[in-house]
Amino acid sequence: MSTNNSEQRVQIAVADPTPLGLLGLAIVTMVASAQKLGIVEGVAWVIPWALCMGSFAQLVAAYFDFCHKNIFGATIFGAFGFFWAGVAMSWMIKAGCFGAALAASTDPKALGFAFLGYFLFACVGTIAASEVNKVLFLDMIFIDILLLGLTLNALGVGGQLTFLMAAYAEAIVSILSLYGAATIFLNNFFGRQIWPLGKPLGVFKRA
Repeated sequence: MSTNNSEQRVQIAVADPTPLGLLGLAIVTMVASAQKLGIVEGVAWVIPWALCMGSFAQLVAAYFDFCHKNIFGATIFGAFGFFWAGVAMSWMIKAGCFGAALAASTDPKALGFAFLGYFLFACVGTIAASEVNKVLFLDMIFIDILLLGLTLNALGVGGQLTFLMAAYAEAIVSILSLYGAATIFLNNFFGRQIWPLGKPLGVFKRA
């Protein structure tokens, strides 16, 4: 009978979750931007995609990025996974899903301050993304523009101009995220570069 009490650690190898996280972001922003641009009406059909792809898919990606010790992917996917859950719940409250009294007491400015907090954090994420690759860096820049537009619009600044700024930025985020998801998926699958992502800018070099 063994009396060896030494600690044993088992490391489980997991695949890169970045394509899943970016696909989740691409799909939800594609549907949401279509609604903002008037291509589709209402947010009823946006809510399922906000909860499943915008929230759940990105949170799954965040979890496995934590397993990879990838602080950038884990934090960004985690933050925006919870962002879309909050946005979906806000839409549901406004639609009366949690009662007429709660729907009547909504104030869009409260959501504006949430957007402001995310905008400020996204600017920090953009600095980090500059040392990942150019596609993610551009993606974060348009996420910044999207969040700035949402912030100003929710706070009653700029009217239709800031709303359209958010709508078009969101559409570009969708395209860039879809390209990033496809590229990382194919490059990892084939073990070589199929499509380019662009080298880091090299401005903020890590130690």
